[in-house]
Amino acid sequence: MFESVKNKDSTIAVLGLGYVGLPLALEFARRFRVIGFDINPDRVALMQGKEDPSGEVRAADFEGRDILFTSVLDDLRDCQVYIVAVPTDIDENKVPDLKPLRTASGFIGQVIKPGDYVIFESTVYPGCTEEECIPVIEEVSGLRLNQDFKAGYSPERINPGDKTRPLASILKIVSGSDEEALENITALYGSIIHAGLHQAPSIKVAEAAKVIENIQRDLNISLMNELSILFDLMEIDTHEVIEAAATKWNFIKFYPGLVGGHCIGVDPYYLLHKAKALGLEPQVIASGRRINDEMPAYIAKKLVQKLLAAGKNPINCRVLILGVTFKENVSDIRNSKVSDLIHELLEYSLQVEAVDPNVDPGAFSREYGFELSSRETPVYDAVIVAVAHRQFQSNPVQYYKDLLDPAFPLLLDLKGIIYEWREGFEYWKL
Repeated sequence: MFESVKNKDSTIAVLGLGYVGLPLALEFARRFRVIGFDINPDRVALMQGKEDPSGEVRAADFEGRDILFTSVLDDLRDCQVYIVAVPTDIDENKVPDLKPLRTASGFIGQVIKPGDYVIFESTVYPGCTEEECIPVIEEVSGLRLNQDFKAGYSPERINPGDKTRPLASILKIVSGSDEEALENITALYGSIIHAGLHQAPSIKVAEAAKVIENIQRDLNISLMNELSILFDLMEIDTHEVIEAAATKWNFIKFYPGLVGGHCIGVDPYYLLHKAKALGLEPQVIASGRRINDEMPAYIAKKLVQKLLAAGKNPINCRVLILGVTFKENVSDIRNSKVSDLIHELLEYSLQVEAVDPNVDPGAFSREYGFELSSRETPVYDAVIVAVAHRQFQSNPVQYYKDLLDPAFPLLLDLKGIIYEWREGFEYWKL
């Protein structure tokens, strides 16, 4: 397979052109012939015009790439390698939503040929590729794994908003359905990943490695969130405790905060789902998820308590939230815990406004049913800095003072971005 791709006798197809798929397709297209496929023709049209709908990839990064963008399935029939990078989310009951994966697998089943390869990058639970995706391909195509086609799993390691770690500089895991598949998949990814590859002994091991990467972070942050609640009751600054503890060589620095997004806030539910199917109820993983999911309610309650302590009626109070994305310096609003915070505040009948210069207000409204404000309109009874965007970190201290009631300038700085300027505010952070 790899020799054919290297010589451009065959083509790589990347299915799903979001935060993961588009950078991957463009990186492969530096050296190989690539077709980028997405079911959304509007998104495809933007990429055909060298524009990333997610705002992560620059127009210059489209230049000089051997790539065709399409939403037409028939365009994939001559490809030999199919890489699946569709989103894996959870439903309202926090159960894995495998519909995008199954749909992509069905598409591949319609076009795959003997000798072709299918590689999955979407984050899943161990066993999902072989138990859920491959059977769909086999059923639709009539072909059989390792007899007619090969498969592999190479979990994505894209970090949206991080310009210091481009795709090629991040060590990548690869796996294959047999030794021949592993050899070709290693050669394929090794041609674009400069940081090196780790060959997992099986697809299940690669799947498990990916999902626990994010579970580990989820659990560490949940510990810091729980400690921040405890230390708040004890009137101890959590960040100062962390800095002191970090003077020991083996202490790992994690900080409290809202945990959303399409990875850390979602992936644990995939492993929980698989564990429950096997009759196991994981206590530690579930506990970490519960703590992190409850943080918006905790923050809202803390704000209301401070307003009441100041003699203010929350019903008459205006609150401004700065930032609504799931992390700093991105436009991604998927699984944003700031939206949960907004709705928690609305439950207290507070008058809530939110602004985010990185976010399309229409997209946020469609996703969460809340209209973002186009600009700040002081004076507010409280300001919550929810996301540490560069724009908010670069604002002078006077900007925050001008937003607030001077008699009681209540500032909740969830990420501690203006901690050094806290004097002069009724200041609180996690």
